Amino acid sequence: MQHTSGAVGKFVTGMAAGMVAGAALGTMLAPSGRELKKAAHRAARKVNQAVDHFTDSLDL
Repeated sequence: MQHTSGAVGKFVTGMAAGMVAGAALGTMLAPSGRELKKAAHRAARKVNQAVDHFTDSLDL
């Protein structure tokens, strides 16, 4: 029985280490708030330009 509990302990330790490593990697790779705002602003500007071009082509 002791052999099984040791394996479970190693599994739980490995799982916890993986979760910590994943959280750290996710934090390092996540874009900052400023980058997200800039990307959203660029996307909104492109949508507005597309709508302007579309309405111009319809002569509205």
